[in-house]
Amino acid sequence: MKVFLVPNYYKNEAVESGLSLELWLSRHGYDVAWAADQRNGLASEPDIDGADLVISLGGDGTLLRAARIVGRREIPILGISYGHLGFLTAASPEERDVLGVVEDALAGELHVSRRATLACDVEAVCDDGSTQVVRTEGLNDLALTRGPLSDMVEFDITVSGHHIDRLRGDGVVVSTATGSTGYALSAGGPIVSPDYTGMVCVPIAPHTIQARAFLTSPSDVVEITLSRDRPSVPAIAIDGQYVSCNGCIERVVVRRGEADILLLDYGPESFYNSVSRVFYGVRRHD
Repeated sequence: MKVFLVPNYYKNEAVESGLSLELWLSRHGYDVAWAADQRNGLASEPDIDGADLVISLGGDGTLLRAARIVGRREIPILGISYGHLGFLTAASPEERDVLGVVEDALAGELHVSRRATLACDVEAVCDDGSTQVVRTEGLNDLALTRGPLSDMVEFDITVSGHHIDRLRGDGVVVSTATGSTGYALSAGGPIVSPDYTGMVCVPIAPHTIQARAFLTSPSDVVEITLSRDRPSVPAIAIDGQYVSCNGCIERVVVRRGEADILLLDYGPESFYNSVSRVFYGVRRHD
């Protein structure tokens, strides 16, 4: 059995925990591989194929990195929090013994939460008139925002062929239920149960009081088309990673991804306990 470790290399306690886990796992007959240290600027990751479990050691950003590495493989991810919030993680060293949590995961005693993903096509027109399409996927969200050279962005938003509105503002976030507690929430969107498999669309600081966040069905396709009447140079990020295009961005198409991400936790109540702890400041003394 193979275990793949994805630590936040900028946090000593996360790396030290990973080293302790590697020693314990090796003694129990598990093969262990580590994600590349992002500080070294390595272009490729070690081989994750054949891994039975991925352990993320850090905050939510580290878990999102683990999800990018896993891609469509549907390898379960166990998140151990060494970050500020750790909303997506299963436990933290302050809450539970790390080795105990890993033992539970390896024994198949944790709940598997299937998380919908996003598949995004960013279409740009190059100087020679050709069209470039950058395809990428994410667990949390796509954010189209005004870039450093734009005071605002103007765009049309369409859902499965139905035109919703032309909006001006700082941009728009299209998120999964998992990403509803991230950028989408900061922009005024709702907190959504992870069982929901549609998308959450939230305008960012729209120049109207009539624009509202809305939810789509799992089969819907969201299209964001940049206005030609008010040209702008937007920035586009998937799970916080900026998308680079050679030409002028014209359109972004977002739909549900083909594969889910499998997060391990201690049951559906883990989500609501995290909501209570992170967003309402409730501390439990169980």
